[in-house]
Amino acid sequence: MSSTLLESPLPRALNAPHIHRLPNGLTIIAEQLPVDAVNLSIWLGVGSAVETDALNGTAHFLEHMIFKGTQRLQSGDFERWVEQRGAVMNAATSQDYTHYYITTAPKDFAALAPHQIEVVLNAAIPDDAFERERLVVLEEIRRAQDNPHRRTFRRSMEIAFERLPYRRPVLGATEVVESLTAEQMRQFHDHWYQPRSMTAVVVGNLPVEDLVSIVAEGFEQAIAHRQFQVPIQHPSFSDHPPETPFSTIVRREYTDPTLQQARLVMLWRIPGMENLEKTYPFDVLASVLGRGRTARLVRDLREDRQLVTSIGVSSSTYRHQGLFYISAELPAENVEVVEAAIADHIARIQSEPITPSELRRIQTLVAHRFLFSNEAPGDRAGLYGYYYALTQSLEAAIHYPAHIQAMQPDKILKTAQGFLSPEAYGVVVLRP
Repeated sequence: MSSTLLESPLPRALNAPHIHRLPNGLTIIAEQLPVDAVNLSIWLGVGSAVETDALNGTAHFLEHMIFKGTQRLQSGDFERWVEQRGAVMNAATSQDYTHYYITTAPKDFAALAPHQIEVVLNAAIPDDAFERERLVVLEEIRRAQDNPHRRTFRRSMEIAFERLPYRRPVLGATEVVESLTAEQMRQFHDHWYQPRSMTAVVVGNLPVEDLVSIVAEGFEQAIAHRQFQVPIQHPSFSDHPPETPFSTIVRREYTDPTLQQARLVMLWRIPGMENLEKTYPFDVLASVLGRGRTARLVRDLREDRQLVTSIGVSSSTYRHQGLFYISAELPAENVEVVEAAIADHIARIQSEPITPSELRRIQTLVAHRFLFSNEAPGDRAGLYGYYYALTQSLEAAIHYPAHIQAMQPDKILKTAQGFLSPEAYGVVVLRP
């Protein structure tokens, strides 16, 4: 292999990945895991948030077009080879990233990995396939609009973000996808799909040196056959300063006759991945309020008073900003009393530290979930790729349980006081 690799092993713990950076800008993260499989995940810190309004939906549409062939591979070749060897493949697009992966038997990895790299890096995006796939994407948008959960989430994102691009749907707007051209997509691909904006994570039962060599050589071969239409450059994201916290209650109400029950969403703007250290207390708070039957909101509103059919709490951490998000399905006549009850719980969590038993429960839960979600190569590759694509570091991927174990009630209390107000939040209500 012609590339010189810079290797930096992380502290030995449950996880022991090695980071390699190549002269072409590609980052390879590799780890040997004694499970009879190998997963290669290619992550780009590129999602719908980098789009302009006029291109909204391009990143997701491009995910579909990646598998339509290259100058060297006919459309369908890669999928056929994957199926013949019993491997699996898939992809996903989000606001902040796009992710392609393949899981193979170790003996097949050297044969299949270069083809995965080829289709991602050298997508041809032919006009005829583009027009056929446009119909598929438009149908996906239509189905999303017919989905009550998707509709509720979209309304919530519109109130959560007034100007940040997270307010736009990842799938894009119908009118934009209908007018998008194949040439526009080829330019988007050329601009963003370059080694220096990619992280290749490879985990499985081969020596680290072999994993890295196979991936590095696959990229060298793909780059040698790529014809760039625009100059190679590192992606430069627009300046997206976080939006200010709500200063009052901002309310949006809608009528949705397709619903059987009402939907209630309450949300607060919180720090995102750019301030990762500030996000850990929100994970604890979300668990205290909404994870498990003994969580406060679940026990009070669903188990004891039976005011809601379901209720959940999450801390969503996008790159530039996060959301503390509480959602419930409930009879329409209970909306006002449930909103007031949630506000009361927020007020109490602002004024009283969480109990030691609550904190111990969450710390145990986090530690066990981390162990259970690290068993398969795909799990580890996804963990490493997600954090590295968004933070350029694996620190949180490996040491997340330690951050939660070190959390103290006073820090959690101060975080709640600083960001979660019972008198200032966004609220979305959809009634049947």
